[in-house]
Amino acid sequence: MRGLTLYARSRQVPATLGAAAAGTATAWLTATVFSDRGEVSSTVLVLTVLLLVAVVTTTLGGPDDSLDTTAARPWGWLRMAHLATALGCVLLLLLATLATGTRFGPFGFVVRDAAGLLGLTALGAATVGTARSWFLPLGWTLGAATFPGVGTAGEALTWQTQAPHSRPAALVATVLAAAGIAAYVSRGPRPRTSFENA
Repeated sequence: MRGLTLYARSRQVPATLGAAAAGTATAWLTATVFSDRGEVSSTVLVLTVLLLVAVVTTTLGGPDDSLDTTAARPWGWLRMAHLATALGCVLLLLLATLATGTRFGPFGFVVRDAAGLLGLTALGAATVGTARSWFLPLGWTLGAATFPGVGTAGEALTWQTQAPHSRPAALVATVLAAAGIAAYVSRGPRPRTSFENA
């Protein structure tokens, strides 16, 4: 248990959980004040999911790159558990609002976007490093929120803002989640360069 506590602290998990809870509360309060509908708009929902995933990004890498490659730990299982826990925390924070008058839902939308964006971020952490892993999710999501997708290709390209029953959106989110899990679990975060460590 002590090793798990040290791992969580080294990844800034307590501070990240606090920031994620504060971000969710702020988004919920803002939606409550400025909206007279029970369910927030798809744009507000996807931007809130993006915010939470961006906050979680800080936990995908540790302070010492060499420790993430040591054979002393079962890194594959630990990374898988880390991603599953991160997804669970994002879902829990957003789905807790279903019991309130202002809801971040529907459920399928939240699960699809959280899994897809977290997978895309994990893929970024494994390929370009933790510090830049949120760039592509941010750019892609802002584009999807700005330009509505029409047709199968449009739904696939703007999967984050599509209705929960959209098959192209679900397929893209599933592929991103699977690719991100596979890359992050097998490789871990890309080591920082000497320039990034400076």
